[in-house]
Amino acid sequence: MTKTLKRYFVKSFIVLALIHLAYFLYGFFTFKGIAKINIYTEFYLFKFYDDVSISHFFVSGLFLLFFLIFLIRNHSRENYNGGNLFKIAICLLLISFLTFSFFVSYSFGMNAKLKAELSENDFNNDKKLLNVLNPFLYGYTSYSSDKLFNYENILYPKPYPVIKQEDTIVPGEYAITETSYYSIDTIKALTSTFDKTTNKADSIFDIFGFDKEELHKRVISKTVLGDSTAIIFKSAQVHPEHDSDICIFLENKSLFNPVQGDSIDKQTYQAAVDRYKLLYNSKKDSLAYTFQKLDTILRKYNIETSLIPKQLTQDVYHYRDHQDEPLNGIRNTFDRKALIEKFKTLDKLFYEPNYLHPNIIAIYFAVIVSVWIVLFVFYLVFNRKKVQ
Repeated sequence: MTKTLKRYFVKSFIVLALIHLAYFLYGFFTFKGIAKINIYTEFYLFKFYDDVSISHFFVSGLFLLFFLIFLIRNHSRENYNGGNLFKIAICLLLISFLTFSFFVSYSFGMNAKLKAELSENDFNNDKKLLNVLNPFLYGYTSYSSDKLFNYENILYPKPYPVIKQEDTIVPGEYAITETSYYSIDTIKALTSTFDKTTNKADSIFDIFGFDKEELHKRVISKTVLGDSTAIIFKSAQVHPEHDSDICIFLENKSLFNPVQGDSIDKQTYQAAVDRYKLLYNSKKDSLAYTFQKLDTILRKYNIETSLIPKQLTQDVYHYRDHQDEPLNGIRNTFDRKALIEKFKTLDKLFYEPNYLHPNIIAIYFAVIVSVWIVLFVFYLVFNRKKVQ
């Protein structure tokens, strides 16, 4: 390629870069904010009827028209060999790609504005607070669900968590069962200790002086990890129904929305610890202040709410101190579905952004290749005519 042709391509790339910058700024300044995000929000999908697509169509068309005119008029007088033609073809392919990807820069601009308005750290902090408060936020009918709220969900304090055991006292059609709860403990020893004896579990029980037959019944699992073996078993019996430091709000361990990249188990346990401290180790004002932060989060994400922190605090303390009373009313009204959808959408925008929507990938690259072929063929045709 001649120096003038190289300079022409460089100038064309600079112009395209400036147009991409303009579309990036367009996306940045027209992003409506996290309050307007809903389940249908996505990064830009090329639509043939809106202002971005219409402007994209005309800008791309005008650029390609003038680009081709000046290319043929001023830079097609050389009889290039195969190597130079290949280089020209590559440049034309890049020109085609950049000319039809302005809407991608628009999406990058939207994403940049999203993260300027809501940093990942702030987003994760909001998740952590919602994870701690999640058991307080169910509709009151959910609190009667044995699947959502039960003693086996309690993770803190010791001797929790526990495992449930049901024993049949009187068999038959009208069987009578007895429910017991046991704390879960672990004993570890070198795997070589197990290998020295035929009855591997018995050797460990002998070492720790436990009753073999009783512990055989209580073994939950046995796991070999490297050079050690761990036995998880049911330990001391626990009576959560008579535990004054246990209430229904500790009986749910589900996370509202886990933080990306962190261990789910660790998040679940830490949320349980923080929840317990709010209920039993902190002053009443601390819980009220935390619910005030919750109210701020709901309004920040434009979630419809009638939650009043002081009232919710009163309800929580009432049911904390009256364990035997069924929970049939709690003033925590807000649009839970909208909040769930909002965070699912934000997770997708943060961690699975589709700057090039899957629905248009095939058409998009087909257009790029087609335009590239047309540009290259036009260049070859006019170049030959001028050489002759």
